[in-house]
Amino acid sequence: MTHALPELPWALEALEPNYLKSTMEFHYSKHHQAYVNNLNKALEGLENFANLPIEELMTKVNEIPAEKRQPVINNGGGHYNHTLFWFIMGPNAGGNPTGALAEEINKSFGSFDKFKEDFAAAATTQFGSGWAWLTWCPENNKLLIEKSANQDNCLMNSKRKPLMTIDVWEHAYYLEHQNLRPRWIETFWKLVNWTAVADNFEKAKAGKTILEIKQTAKA
Repeated sequence: MTHALPELPWALEALEPNYLKSTMEFHYSKHHQAYVNNLNKALEGLENFANLPIEELMTKVNEIPAEKRQPVINNGGGHYNHTLFWFIMGPNAGGNPTGALAEEINKSFGSFDKFKEDFAAAATTQFGSGWAWLTWCPENNKLLIEKSANQDNCLMNSKRKPLMTIDVWEHAYYLEHQNLRPRWIETFWKLVNWTAVADNFEKAKAGKTILEIKQTAKA
């Protein structure tokens, strides 16, 4: 099996005016596609890992032989991270979470406003390229805010589950916001699909896979 660029749940122009079609063409069609292509190359000769779904592969990258591990981390992370990023955004989104997710956010962070403040701080202070995350920690039944460099994520070194993420590589926002990362973070809140994040939360609590991304048969 080979990894493939996932089909988006919305059209490239669907997030406008908050996220431009031109950015999506560049970010999704070029950057994400390159991670997928390079991941498939990196997995050549790694029969024990090549057929694993992307989420399971991320949990096992430290088992890959050292001489081949970093390309899988870089490109597998690029594929997984971007897929989660696309799937927690949507048109006509934003607002506030509801239900069990809202209750857990209030329990873990004090309030939704405090959560937004802390999440924005993690995204803003991530040095260089990387991501900020809302994750579920099953070991203490708690939501956490984290950040990671480059294409790393918590699946690579823990049992925590990513629920939502923001891409703070400059290519994610440069066409709209140039180098003004805080302005991009403000815009991001208008794009978050809280129904999708809540679904990820329920899956994480149940120990289920968050992203079930189809792969294709090798030619």
